[in-house]
Amino acid sequence: MGIVTLLISDWLLWTLPKEISHSTTRTRPSLSRFVSFPPGHLYSSKQGGLRRWYNPQWFLEKIPSTPYDPFVLHEAFEKAVLKRLMTDVPFGVLLSGALDSSLVAAVACRYLAKSEAARQWRSQLHTFCVGLEGSPDLKAAREVADYLGTHHHEFHFTVQIFLNLRLQEGIDALEEVIYHVETYDVTTVRASTPMFLMSHKIKSLGVKMVLSGEGSDEIFGGYLYFHKAPNKEEFHQETCQKIKGLHLYDCLRANKSTSAWGIEARVLFLDKEFIKTAMDIDPGWKMIMPDLGRIEKWVLRKAFDDDQKPYLPKHILYRQKE
Repeated sequence: MGIVTLLISDWLLWTLPKEISHSTTRTRPSLSRFVSFPPGHLYSSKQGGLRRWYNPQWFLEKIPSTPYDPFVLHEAFEKAVLKRLMTDVPFGVLLSGALDSSLVAAVACRYLAKSEAARQWRSQLHTFCVGLEGSPDLKAAREVADYLGTHHHEFHFTVQIFLNLRLQEGIDALEEVIYHVETYDVTTVRASTPMFLMSHKIKSLGVKMVLSGEGSDEIFGGYLYFHKAPNKEEFHQETCQKIKGLHLYDCLRANKSTSAWGIEARVLFLDKEFIKTAMDIDPGWKMIMPDLGRIEKWVLRKAFDDDQKPYLPKHILYRQKE
């Protein structure tokens, strides 16, 4: 899936030896041009090239027809979370207050409540959030943290950083972000900057691993323009294309912004089994249909809508993008 960045020298693609690296800053200066190692591929020196090994059914963009089963999706998500809680280092959850990270935190909390793993680092799950002071995301994250009973850490990323006496610090951070993320893509750099600064703070707390919610919008059509999808065929094809491009944008940001400070970001939505389960669902169920009360990512929300033992408050579970 391209969760961890890998690069290969493009002009050495047909020669030996190859140069493969996680970063252009760690390669020989003479090798000036690199391309992304394509996700789901392996390189064989014997065969003299790249070969795809990960070739799921959804990659072909054929329209699936499996009926939506909230229990099956719920189960697959929980397994993806629990798999990434296998660790012996201090960890936490990046909690934005939006649906995806809130569900991650909720499932992790339930697991830790009945697990000895909670004793590894105090007794509470640690959650982290960064944003503009007074923003609705910070407020929502705080509310989720209070509801779940996590040890919440809130970091403010304000415009004042660039306007007061710490002007140079802000400029230096931007340069460092571009250096570590290795892209000039404006959207990626903009989104990486607060994550980079937050990762520095998280590192100072001794945390070595965080769970993050990248991939959900791509899998379930969570972006606002998916409201305009004319039919389920085009909806599904667009989600496939978005997933295929994750290694160039969201995964790049999540991996590079955190690893710059020695933190491992684990993205459970990109678990292969979970993606298979989610992408096998008939896309007609994923489409936004206001007349039927279906907002974006309705299938994911419905899978965790439990009146007996709520995972999240209803207004958080069904909170729409702003």
